Amino acid sequence: MRLAANRWMTACFAVLTALAVPASAADVTVFAAASLKNALEDVARSFEDATGAEVRLSFAGSSALARQIQAGAPADVFISAHPGWMDALEADGLTAAGSRFDLLTNRLVLIAHGAAADSVEITQDFDLEAVLGSGRLAMALADAVPAGIYAKAALQWLGQWDGLAAKSAQAGNVRIALALVARGDAPYGIVYASDATAEERVSVAGVFPQESHPAIVYPAAALNNHDATAVFLSFLKSGIARAAFEAQGFAVLPEVQ
Repeated sequence: MRLAANRWMTACFAVLTALAVPASAADVTVFAAASLKNALEDVARSFEDATGAEVRLSFAGSSALARQIQAGAPADVFISAHPGWMDALEADGLTAAGSRFDLLTNRLVLIAHGAAADSVEITQDFDLEAVLGSGRLAMALADAVPAGIYAKAALQWLGQWDGLAAKSAQAGNVRIALALVARGDAPYGIVYASDATAEERVSVAGVFPQESHPAIVYPAAALNNHDATAVFLSFLKSGIARAAFEAQGFAVLPEVQ
């Protein structure tokens, strides 16, 4: 793995040299789903070390970022936590032709405040309403933010969305939902497995079955045809990036080479 990573670093330097891209011109602005924060910061540091370029990262809910791009925000790369928002940009002609690929997947988990929550098995017989009691359930916006869309689908699969919707504390992105549970403002929340990895003040109480919600897929695409943008997208497929994503609880899709 280390040898492969070193070879990729060497190749990256060679590509930039061949393109004759000066450091100032090779800077890249990336709009990415909030759940990617820790992993993508690690990836960006490695890219900067390899290339001398600066990576500017902007994190928010995928829906908010997509709307900013539609309004003309100057981003080079978009990584969404839901294919639907990438579909919207592609339909608007805002992605570079042929640049889109599915990068990552994730799992949906029930988290609890504290480092040692009791574990539960989430089946269709699981009574989350009873476990929650009078507390609030933290989650991202159910009708806009990918983590919230997946959470709503999972609660519908449980047959408990109608009862839990009024008890939900919905946030503008999944990291805000995570923070609500970490601070103890909500006893439980629904986030991605990667979010739980990034926060020591919560624990995973249970994992939602994959059949309880649509597959969680993170597509990535270029928003222009700049050389530096293409180099960064290639870096996302490298062994270095794979290690950073996997360390934060993501799974890199098998077709990513």
